[in-house]
Amino acid sequence: MSIDVSSDDLHTAIHKLKAREEVLREFSTLSGLGSWEIDLATMTTVWSDNLYEIYGVAKDETINFELFLSLLLPQYREKVKETVQRAIKTHELFSFRAQAERRDGTVIEILINGKTLFDADGNPLKLLGSTQDITAITELQQETKELLDLVEHSSNEIYIVDAQTLDFLYVNQGAVKALGYSKQQLLAMNVRDINPYLKEEDIEQLATLLEANGILLNKTIHLRQDGSLYPVQAYLHQGRFQGKDAYVLFDTDISEIVELESKYERQAKVLENIHDAVITTDICGDISSWNKGSEKLFGYSQEEIVGKNISLIFSDKNDMSLYECFENINNGTNLNAEIYLLKKDGTEVICDVSLSASKDDFNNINGYIGYIQDITKEKKTQKLLEIQTEKLRHQAHHDTLTNLPNRVLFQDRLEQTIVASKRHNARFALLFLDLDQFKHINDTLGHHVGDDVLVAVAKRIQDLIREEDTLSRLGGDEFTLILKNIKSAQDAAVVSQKIIDALKDPIVVQGMELYISSSIGIAIYPDDAQIANNLVKFADAAMYRAKEEGRNNYQFYTADMTESAFERVILEQSLRIAIKEDEFIVYYHPQIDAKNHTIVGMEALVRWQQRGEDDLIPPNKFIPLAEETGLIYHIDMIVLKKAMLQFQKWYEQGHNPGRLSVNVSVKTLDKPNFIQDLSSLLHEIDLDPQHLMLEITEGHIMKNPQNSIKKLHQINALGISIAVDDFGTGYSSLAYLKKLPIKELKIDRAFIEGLPEDEEDVAISRIIISLAEVLQLELVAEGVETKKQKEFILTNGCRIIQGFYYIAPSQADIIEQHFKEFQT
Repeated sequence: MSIDVSSDDLHTAIHKLKAREEVLREFSTLSGLGSWEIDLATMTTVWSDNLYEIYGVAKDETINFELFLSLLLPQYREKVKETVQRAIKTHELFSFRAQAERRDGTVIEILINGKTLFDADGNPLKLLGSTQDITAITELQQETKELLDLVEHSSNEIYIVDAQTLDFLYVNQGAVKALGYSKQQLLAMNVRDINPYLKEEDIEQLATLLEANGILLNKTIHLRQDGSLYPVQAYLHQGRFQGKDAYVLFDTDISEIVELESKYERQAKVLENIHDAVITTDICGDISSWNKGSEKLFGYSQEEIVGKNISLIFSDKNDMSLYECFENINNGTNLNAEIYLLKKDGTEVICDVSLSASKDDFNNINGYIGYIQDITKEKKTQKLLEIQTEKLRHQAHHDTLTNLPNRVLFQDRLEQTIVASKRHNARFALLFLDLDQFKHINDTLGHHVGDDVLVAVAKRIQDLIREEDTLSRLGGDEFTLILKNIKSAQDAAVVSQKIIDALKDPIVVQGMELYISSSIGIAIYPDDAQIANNLVKFADAAMYRAKEEGRNNYQFYTADMTESAFERVILEQSLRIAIKEDEFIVYYHPQIDAKNHTIVGMEALVRWQQRGEDDLIPPNKFIPLAEETGLIYHIDMIVLKKAMLQFQKWYEQGHNPGRLSVNVSVKTLDKPNFIQDLSSLLHEIDLDPQHLMLEITEGHIMKNPQNSIKKLHQINALGISIAVDDFGTGYSSLAYLKKLPIKELKIDRAFIEGLPEDEEDVAISRIIISLAEVLQLELVAEGVETKKQKEFILTNGCRIIQGFYYIAPSQADIIEQHFKEFQT
């Protein structure tokens, strides 16, 4: 209802205005618009009810322009202020989009439209406007854009076709890429242009089907711009586009699928008629295909078996369960195995089974394929052949009486042992055994008793030796024994003595106690010979020497080896007693700072003094044997403890003996419990670990550098220093040397002996000194015995000297007498 200014009185006009206001309020509610008004004179703000709902603000909250600005996200606030100020100045309508945060934290998109009201003099009175929540519209627009992008850039060919003319109204990039035309070229073309085999009657039939069903699937052939053809699967449905009835086509290139179908069809024909069984199952093992070869092998027809589980033909006799077979394939391993399977009549057959997985387009396993051949007859024939062959082979290579290797197999084993020992730089012993007076048993009691004795002797010897050793019977009462990988000739002596001792007990044959002994000859590879015939000849000669020495003993091919073997046995026994009875004493060899004439350290050296003997046994006589037998660990720990106790005593007495150096064997270093024992020793004696240094020879480090690096770092972590002894003799790599936590190098005495006359010793010594300077390592020269040697070493930069020039290695009481001579 409009206001008539000429006839309406004030009351009527006000009534009409209220009615109009109510209509506007209803319109605002229905449209979702929120209206607002700002009095520019008082800055009083009025919101419609819808605006409170849009912002989620309570109606009792004070409304003003600042509140409105606070609801906007920060990046929009300055822009809104500028827009309002410009509208007041220019009298223009304003409109802007922004984002606001509702009181519940939801971010919304809003559209604000407004204008400024002016009085008759052009002064701004009010700002009026509307606010609309366009979040849903914005989201719809974004979604629409994304969908359009997907359609445009889809790998499928998408066309929209005029339903009347079949002209293209729209084509996407997929169609452009597939056909080779530009988009402009295609939009000027017709469906018939790219479907060379599409006839008019086909078009009419498709149109009829599409009209009846609304959608349609169809296969057709497309023609590219270059003249090539390819098959497509077309999905059609009806719609409208640009105000016209239209068909929408989604076309997919199915060239690969068509090729695969053709390939599978050919394969299916081959598999169906192949003689071997080919079976497929689903993921659960239910049979999905069963060819004629399967029918022939198992007796089930295709109708009987398809749909049933493959476990029906799987035998319980198999080591691997059916579930485990499938699990192996699921883990990516094809199965090729001999498996027991069951025929329809229950007969068990041995089959060569090749089982693999079939996968879907997403590389997920969807079933299994089995290729099966019946090899039952072949396996039986093979088994019989193997048994017979093994029997003949055994008879050809073994003694029929003792079942030991005969001369032929012995000769072969001997040749193999020579080759292996040569490759690995190893030693082995060949023992030639002959039973003493065995002919007397045969002559008096008969060969049947003699045979029983030979069997008993063979068993006793066999029980004494290792599995890798070879005991053979050459004939009569002659035996040979190959002892592999011996460390020394003494190992052969130990085994020989065990055999002699084992034959001392009587052999009971047919109620008679018979006594037998043996003479044993020993030859060592490669010490005595490196050719098989010579080793046998030399061991045989040594055996005859044993007989000449009175029988019931062993002899080495060389008399010296026999004597040294006895000596080694005695030495090892004495060494074990020495450890038990604590017969080791420690000598100390001071290390002198030649510049300051002070003792800076001492090396602990072990000596052995047997009880009741005055003479000392030097280390070179027993240390190698201790390392071979593993006794070195006990000796090293004895020396460490005694030397540490002595150093702690000297420190408590006020002396300053410097740092204790103890040479540790690599065998000790390799002991798993060495680090723990060393730590316990430090704790027990309470020696400052800074006063202890362990010396490791360069050659020992380079035998296993990686392990040495690890162990030496563990020792260094205890606070103990590391020195490399005999430096220059072990060919160490600088790369490894840098990784070692070493503090000191010791120049080997071999490079000191010729100084200063020997040019090579001069050059090597200077290089080692320079290397120590570069690596910032301390340096000790060993074996200095003359003034010239000392002056050369000192002049060239090495000030720490250990040698007879100053003090010879001595016991603690002698060393103490030198403390006054050298400031400690």
